[in-house]
Amino acid sequence: MSVSKPPPPHSHFPPSNPSSHLPLPPSSSSSTPPFAVGPPSPAVPPPPSPVKISMQEHFAINVCPGPILPIPQISDFFPRFHDYPIAPPPPREKKVLKDKDKDGDGNGEKDRKRDREQDENGEFADSDDDDTYLGTLEFNLLFDQENNCLHCTIHKAKGLKAMDSNGLADPYVKLHLLPGASKANKLRTKTLKNTLNPVWNETLIYHGITAADMTTKTLRLCVCDMDRLGRNEFIGEVRVALKKLKEGESKKYYMGLERIAQVCVCVCMNHCDRCERGRILVSLLYITEKSSLIVGIIRCAHLAAMDSNGYSDPFVKIVLQPNMGKKSKYKTSVKKKTLNPEFNEEFTYEVPHDQLAKKTLEISVWDYDLGMSNDFIGGVELGVNAKGERLKHWFECLKNKGKKVEYWHTLTQQGAPCSD
Repeated sequence: MSVSKPPPPHSHFPPSNPSSHLPLPPSSSSSTPPFAVGPPSPAVPPPPSPVKISMQEHFAINVCPGPILPIPQISDFFPRFHDYPIAPPPPREKKVLKDKDKDGDGNGEKDRKRDREQDENGEFADSDDDDTYLGTLEFNLLFDQENNCLHCTIHKAKGLKAMDSNGLADPYVKLHLLPGASKANKLRTKTLKNTLNPVWNETLIYHGITAADMTTKTLRLCVCDMDRLGRNEFIGEVRVALKKLKEGESKKYYMGLERIAQVCVCVCMNHCDRCERGRILVSLLYITEKSSLIVGIIRCAHLAAMDSNGYSDPFVKIVLQPNMGKKSKYKTSVKKKTLNPEFNEEFTYEVPHDQLAKKTLEISVWDYDLGMSNDFIGGVELGVNAKGERLKHWFECLKNKGKKVEYWHTLTQQGAPCSD
C-alpha cells in the first residue's frame, strides 16, 4: 500500500531560486519538437550562476575604470590605532653646507672658522627644520665702565618668520636685563612696517651698569611683530651672557632666533627684599668760596614698580642730617610712569667744610600717589658712617674741593622711614 505525499501548500512568495521562477520555453533551433522523429538530441547544460560583486566594485566599475583602491581606515591617519607595532621613521640627516671654496670664492675657510667660534661661545643656535626657522639678528655690544653704560646697537635682522596675512611682519626689538623686573629693564627699538629683513641701526643704552652686573646679568633680545588690532606677537629671541663681554671692547653678534620660555616675573611686584630696588646716580661738589655743598640728582635706573600698571611715578627726597630745619630738606620733580627717570636737578647746602665731615646725606626715592601716602622705593646714605662705595664717594668729595664726583649707588630698603 503506497501513501502519496500531499501537495505542498500554496505560497505567496516566489521560490528562492530565481532560475526556476519563470522557465523560458526552449528555442526552436536548439530543441526537438515532440512530433519529430529520430534519435533524441543531447541535453542542454544549465546557464551559469550569476556573478556576485560587492557594492564597492559596483561603484568603481560605473564611476572609474581604474584600479580599485582600498577604503582608508582610521589607522592610516593615526598610526597608534594599529594593532601591530610600527617601526619609527628614520632620523633626519642634518643639512651640510657646501664649501664655497669650490666655487673659487675663498670664503669657505672663514665661514668654517666663524661657525667654530660661534659653537664654542654658544652664540649661534639655528634649527635645521625649515618650519621652525625664525630668522637671524645682528647687533653689537659695548660696555663703558667709566660711565657705567652698556651700549646695544641693533643693526638688522634677516629672514624673519612671516606673522601677518600678507606674508610680511612689522618687527621691533625689545631688550631686557635678566634677572630683574622686565619693565624696569626694557628698551625698545622703532617698528619697521611690512618687512622680513628690517634694518634698524639703532643704539640703545643701559645706564647704571657696573662691573659686578656684567658678571651676573644676561641680555635678552626679543624680536616681536606689532599688531595694532590685537596683541603683539612673539617671533623669537636670543640671550647673551654679559660676562663674555670685555670692558671697552665692541663685540659683534650674528645669532639665530630661538623660541625660549618667557621671562618669569616676580609675583611680589618687587616689594620683597630679594628684589632689586634700583639705582641712582648722584654727584657731589663742594665749593670752598661759597662754603656750599652742591648735591646733584642726575637719574635713576631700574627702579622697582610700585603701581598696578607695572610702573612708578618717582621723585627723590634729600635730607642732610643732623636736621637743619627747612634748609636741609629738598624734593625733585615727579616723573610720571617711568622706571628710568632722568632728573638733572641740583640742590645747595650752605655748610662749612669742617662740619661736613660730621654730616650724613640721606637720599630716598619715592613713588607719588595722588590722595594717598607715597610709597617708599629705596634709599641710600652717604657719610662717614657709610661703607663701601658710599663712604668712598663721600671722602672723595671732601678731598677734591671744587671737583664734581659722580657715583652710581644701589638703593636698599634698609632704613625706610615710617612716612614720607
